[in-house]
Amino acid sequence: MGNDLGRVLIISGLLLVGIGLFLSYDGKFNFLGKVPGDIRTEREDFSFFFPLGTCLLISLFLSLLLWLFKR
Repeated sequence: MGNDLGRVLIISGLLLVGIGLFLSYDGKFNFLGKVPGDIRTEREDFSFFFPLGTCLLISLFLSLLLWLFKR
């Protein structure tokens, strides 16, 4: 049980550091939302945006990160 709690605390801390770094750069990640595969439709009275490519990219990154921590 002690090892599991330690692992959870380490992962939580790294996640918080990652979120903090992401928020501190405030808009310097211009490529997010402009990845190929993102769906954007704009008309004069309607706009629709679905970040499919961005979601896949983030999912791939998080899966790789969790796989590395599992090893």
